[in-house]
Amino acid sequence: MKIRRIGAVGAIVATSALVLSACSTPGGSEIVEDTAVNVGWNQPFYSQNNLTSSGNATTNSNVLYLTNAAFNYYDGDLNLVKNEDFGTYEKVSDDPLTVKYTVNEGVTWSDGTPVDAADLIMYWGPQNDNFDTVEGSYDDEGNIQETEGGVYFDGSSVAMTLVSEFPEISDDGRSVTLVYDSPRSDWEVSFQPSPIAAHAIANIALGIEDAEEGKQAVIDAFQNNDAEALAKLANVWNTGFDFTSLPDNELLYLSSSAYVMSDYVENQYLTVTARDDYDWGPAPKVESITIRYTEDPLASVTALQNGEVDLIQPQSSVDVIETLEGIDGITYQAEEEGTYEHVDVIFNNGGPFDPATYGGDEDKARAVRLAFLLSVPRAEIMEKLIVPLNPEAQVRNSHTVVPGSPAYDDVVAGNGSDFFSEDDDANRQAAIDLLAEAGVDTSTPIDVRFLYGASNVRRANEYQLIAASAEKVGFNVLDEGDDAWGGRLTQTDTYDASLFGWQSTNTFALNSEANFVTGGLNNFGGYSNADIDGWYADMASASVDEEKELTIQIEKQLNADGFSLPIFQFPGVVAWRDALQGVKMIPISPTIFWNYWEWEISAEDTLDAPAASTEE
Repeated sequence: MKIRRIGAVGAIVATSALVLSACSTPGGSEIVEDTAVNVGWNQPFYSQNNLTSSGNATTNSNVLYLTNAAFNYYDGDLNLVKNEDFGTYEKVSDDPLTVKYTVNEGVTWSDGTPVDAADLIMYWGPQNDNFDTVEGSYDDEGNIQETEGGVYFDGSSVAMTLVSEFPEISDDGRSVTLVYDSPRSDWEVSFQPSPIAAHAIANIALGIEDAEEGKQAVIDAFQNNDAEALAKLANVWNTGFDFTSLPDNELLYLSSSAYVMSDYVENQYLTVTARDDYDWGPAPKVESITIRYTEDPLASVTALQNGEVDLIQPQSSVDVIETLEGIDGITYQAEEEGTYEHVDVIFNNGGPFDPATYGGDEDKARAVRLAFLLSVPRAEIMEKLIVPLNPEAQVRNSHTVVPGSPAYDDVVAGNGSDFFSEDDDANRQAAIDLLAEAGVDTSTPIDVRFLYGASNVRRANEYQLIAASAEKVGFNVLDEGDDAWGGRLTQTDTYDASLFGWQSTNTFALNSEANFVTGGLNNFGGYSNADIDGWYADMASASVDEEKELTIQIEKQLNADGFSLPIFQFPGVVAWRDALQGVKMIPISPTIFWNYWEWEISAEDTLDAPAASTEE
């Protein structure tokens, strides 16, 4: 089984302002000289490879959105827009589903090497589970260890695994054709160029310096299923592109899009600078973008007030909103985000929710899981932490459908979520009764190790409320708050339940598949249900009406099995200097960053560059 994670969801920031003068670069972009945007963000970038279990985090994806080209993107109305300046794709056949992808001539990495079929293979191969011959192992901090005696790529995609045959490569080396073993309704968003250049990983992992030779070696390794070469590629792919300051080797951070990383000081800031040869996508106007890091939401507000950043998207709180209201020269918007909070439990770690703990008694383990989830005081969490920010906020009762969307009410009406009422006292009594009926002895409280982000004030408050409520039922909730919680999600022997948020990356119903199918990318808890696996497989070719019915069945089973409990939709806030223009937000990743080419700022309004770091 492969277990993966999506990573932390945090604040996103971007900016722009009035253009005074523009100059056309050789690539066709209209960069305004001496302009820069300073963005506040809550977590430092740490991996160029966001396809791995540890690298698959919002903070990495935002930077990569600026530096990596793609075949499409979502616009402000969540329409999927093709980027035909970069490349094209077409469905060749429905039976079997066959799709051809072509990178346009002239598209290059920032070192001048063409982007081509080898880079597309580097997206397909590492995420295709068929190449793995051994299981991966992780250290106590959730980091993948070097694999010996086999091949293990720390990435997984249901869609890419369904392309079981090696893709056909065109004679000119710029196209690949994928043939799927079964239909995929989300095929348009299932495939992109790799964030890792094929020639870069060939250089580092295989010692091949010539770019074209390296690309061919990568293609050959996957086409011939060369275990020796694939093992070398996998070990570098898994961790070799992780870094927390600017590497000396530029192969580790090559760009295929509008910006390229130019500076990165650990835990302080990261800067990307516009490429002067870029002309295969929307043309940006801002010369550089700097992302400044702080975990403290109020510190982000202070940075905006002091003119250190141009735009912020901190975690919303009453203090944040009140402070923003008192700042002159800024605009802010408060609205719900596309992220939702949830609690998950672990099924297979020998802990309180694992049937093995009860001699294989699945019914008893299920009762304990459901009792614990019933003890989560959702009404109190809403009343104390969320409603003060949004008086209209309500408990979220769907695992996969956003409140307010057309299918939400129907899904909630049929998914069994009424088992978890919005009366905390009634839920606690139901939990006590459930444990008694299952014969679970609570004279000694049941220990539950609870993982969450320690420095996240709202989550720390949620933990306190959950621990106090669960104690009344018979659980002893142990504090596993950890700033490195994201890396620990794969280390399920270190915790029993977790609290974090899911952020959607596309608008397809299959977007939630990796969270709940057996061995899914984001299924950390070891949850496995054959019916859910089958329903998601059916969803891949379902009509809209069929999709809703399948969603109801999936969520009904999730609620019956006690794997996860949704709590609330994130209250969001975005604030920016009035000098900026072009600030917009969409509710899915990459939120504010989606339209970076529309950001405008004058050189006169550009803030000072980051101060140079000093070592002590």
